[in-house]
Amino acid sequence: MSGEGRVIPGKARPRGRFPHYRRAGDFVFVSGTSSRRPDNSFAGASADEFGTVSLDIREQTRAVIENIAAILADAGGSLADVVDVTSFLVNMNDFGGYNAVYAEYFDEAGPARTTVAVHQLPHPHLLIEIKATAFIPRAPTKG
Repeated sequence: MSGEGRVIPGKARPRGRFPHYRRAGDFVFVSGTSSRRPDNSFAGASADEFGTVSLDIREQTRAVIENIAAILADAGGSLADVVDVTSFLVNMNDFGGYNAVYAEYFDEAGPARTTVAVHQLPHPHLLIEIKATAFIPRAPTKG
């Protein structure tokens, strides 16, 4: 198998045997990423003193994109290098909030994008997960 996978120290550990990203030549494939923090809490998810859960698609979307930016930085790139995005929403009623935050990071010159609705994600507090592909040319080797 070609390429190299990497689990990034200090980031939320994947909940399975897969890397945060895998490089194949000049392409970096970012695994599905959520708003989960290293302490296993979730940005955009809170509960009040009665246990009533509040979920915020805008906060979760922002956290997911920032997590992807940190993953790409580890690979030597940035969000500007993203060429393709697939977003998974649990509820298409969240599309407006997700789309508004997405537009803070990307515009029509940005990556191709697909957004789909899914029945559920790996935790009930997750409203969104995003996977991305970036083109980050390797630095030329001296030799």
